[in-house]
Amino acid sequence: MNEIIIGNKKIGIKHPPFIVAEMSGNHNQSLEKALEIVDAAHKVGVHALKLQTYTADTITIDVRKDDFLIKDSSSLWKGQTLYGLYQQAYTPWEWHKPIFERCRKLGLIAFSTPFDETAVDFLEDLNVPAYKIASFENNHLPLIRKVAVTGKPVIISTGMTTVAELGETVRTAHDFGCKDLVLLKCTSTYPASPEDANLLTIPHLRQLYKTEIGLSDHTMGIGVSIAGVALGATVIEKHFTLSRADGGVDSAFSMEPDEMKMLVEESFKSWQALGKIHYGVTENEKGSAKFRRSIFIVEDVKKGEEFTDKNIRIIRPGGGLPPKHYSALLKKKAACDVKRGTPMSWDYSVDLKKL
Repeated sequence: MNEIIIGNKKIGIKHPPFIVAEMSGNHNQSLEKALEIVDAAHKVGVHALKLQTYTADTITIDVRKDDFLIKDSSSLWKGQTLYGLYQQAYTPWEWHKPIFERCRKLGLIAFSTPFDETAVDFLEDLNVPAYKIASFENNHLPLIRKVAVTGKPVIISTGMTTVAELGETVRTAHDFGCKDLVLLKCTSTYPASPEDANLLTIPHLRQLYKTEIGLSDHTMGIGVSIAGVALGATVIEKHFTLSRADGGVDSAFSMEPDEMKMLVEESFKSWQALGKIHYGVTENEKGSAKFRRSIFIVEDVKKGEEFTDKNIRIIRPGGGLPPKHYSALLKKKAACDVKRGTPMSWDYSVDLKKL
């Protein structure tokens, strides 16, 4: 598996998880707020900030027919038309440059999700370091081809794809030049329920496609993301807002700064904890070895005296013979005088018939 690099960050199991803050429409059509979100993302320690590049006209058409109405009673956007929603949520294209410039100034990696081929051309002019394909777009094979031929890393959310559909998406990306591919396990509901996360898919995806796997997490809180890291997710994407109270199309399931800071810190700890397969004493456990049990002489013993449960015991600290030898020692006697508090050694014992 090739090591993937986006901007100045290496992505892989050997590296801390790559944390992406998704701005989406949480700027509420204010460039000033968008730049404040960038500043906040930098302050809490995320590695990248992601936009979405589309207009209402590039993603749908202005029609009020049933097919274009959001009717799902569980949807945050119930009652809106697709066109109306995307008019409200899109990030004006003329904002991309100042947002990306602010990111670069702060050391944040900035990239975007294009929703059609014209958006890719626009983002190429801004020299983005990578592309993200949204879960609802992963069957848009012409768009996959368009980003793949750039030769830049591509991150694709899996969403509702079947294995067969995802296989076609991955093949298309590879066939058209994408060498650095990341798949994000994703549940395409907003917010998503932990019960629908199915994180055991993460190692299965890695096994199937031999590529880096991450998580686009729409659940509330950080628990699902931390579990994702423990299962091998090397990229975590979360929607980000200054405050859910500000409202906005995605604010209800977005992370606030304190929560995102906690995600950055705790996901790093989760990655650190993966370590390697290991049994026995670690370097930092050596000082604790004395708290293990071992066999000690607990009463003064004279040469030739038999060992009994009165003069030897299994106690702390470690340092004496392991407890598994206790029964065998009760069938032996002292080879020499031994003082109370001495760790037991085979040198102090002989068979009962000897001496």
